Amino acid sequence: MSDLLARAKGAAAALERRRAGALARHDAEAAAERQRAVRRSAPARDRAPDPARAVPWGIRVAAELAWRFLVLAAAVWVLMRVIGAVRLVALAFVAGLLITALLQPTVARLHRRGLPRGLATLGTALCGFLALGLIGWFVVWQVLDNLGSLSERLQEGIAELKRWLLDSPFHVTEQQINDVTERLSDAIGTSASEITSTGLQGVTVLIEVITGMLLAMFITLFLLYDGRRVWEWTLKLLPAAVRPAVAGAGTPAWRTLTAYIRGTLIVALIDAVFIGVGIYFLGVPLAVPIAVVIFLASFVPLIGAIASGALAVIVALVTRGVFTAVMTLVVVLLVQQIEGHILQPFILGRAVRIHPLAVALSVATGGLVAGIGGAVVAVPLVAVANTVITHLRAHAGEDDEPAPEPDATPDPDPAPPATPPGPAPPAADTNPDQPDRPDQLDPPAPDRPPTDPSQH
Repeated sequence: MSDLLARAKGAAAALERRRAGALARHDAEAAAERQRAVRRSAPARDRAPDPARAVPWGIRVAAELAWRFLVLAAAVWVLMRVIGAVRLVALAFVAGLLITALLQPTVARLHRRGLPRGLATLGTALCGFLALGLIGWFVVWQVLDNLGSLSERLQEGIAELKRWLLDSPFHVTEQQINDVTERLSDAIGTSASEITSTGLQGVTVLIEVITGMLLAMFITLFLLYDGRRVWEWTLKLLPAAVRPAVAGAGTPAWRTLTAYIRGTLIVALIDAVFIGVGIYFLGVPLAVPIAVVIFLASFVPLIGAIASGALAVIVALVTRGVFTAVMTLVVVLLVQQIEGHILQPFILGRAVRIHPLAVALSVATGGLVAGIGGAVVAVPLVAVANTVITHLRAHAGEDDEPAPEPDATPDPDPAPPATPPGPAPPAADTNPDQPDRPDQLDPPAPDRPPTDPSQH
């Protein structure tokens, strides 16, 4: 009896110890949980913030855009430096490309009619260069032929302008006119050395112009004869992933360039003819050379029209007087308004439509980078770039377009599948160890003993 009582007391003591231990562990876990809850509920200022989350989202986006913009600006700056170092070659290549866009349809037409490509290229190039040479010779001949009479008319025009200023309501006195004349003479006398250095620079520029013209002729011949192979070789320099997109953009880009050159040529010819005829009937000297200058200046958008029109008005003012100058200005403005609002939209159309702000900025940038030649080639380059970017964006949109989702609406009356006549095809041999489909991976049902019907 005493042994049973001792065993019962020992079991009760052990049970009490286990209960005390369980309560202690429970209290420790509860205390730890309360500490974790306190740490979680602590204010944000007591915790170290994440550096990425501390920067606002807008500043992070601006920073990423900024460094990408800096990389692009650096690439453009390096490209401009390279082009500036080989400006003569770059301008000659672009000029040859523009002349090729003008003459290539003629070469293709002659080649389709059976003429060998070499002869078609040579004949078209010779005719084009001969026409340019004849135009230049005619301009020089007209200027030299009218130079003597122009000096006399210039003196008479200056005297008439002086009389008009004296009789004008501006209250200009003869002493003021004489003072201006003396200042001009003194300025010319003190700037003799600068004029001499400018003349030497003009000789250097003339040599560069002749070199560029010869190089442009050489480039034009090769592009007319073998332009397709040159384009294919250029495509091989690009990564294989982008070749289809660039090759697809080549056709619309060339079409845009050809349309721009043809349209600009037609518009320039119309401007030169109508303004030249107008100033000829007004009695302005050097009407033909001025018309040629207007034709060439029309290839520089905006600035060329203003400069050539101002030249015609100045010549009319100093040779024929104020009334003729005003009438010349009316003729120039009338022709240019017709050209800008009727001829250009009708001839150029939508192929090379560029916003006037883009035209002005491109001409200004081209003039700053490469002078007059840059101003001439800036707008066609921008037009071609606009066409290429538009085509590449459309190509990227087609590649990224998601596949159409299947219609999730069930058919209320689905038709039974058509069963071909003849015996049914044999069932596929299914190996349970190597299932053919994922839905065959279900575990097999457990084996059960067969049910004896007599048990029911």
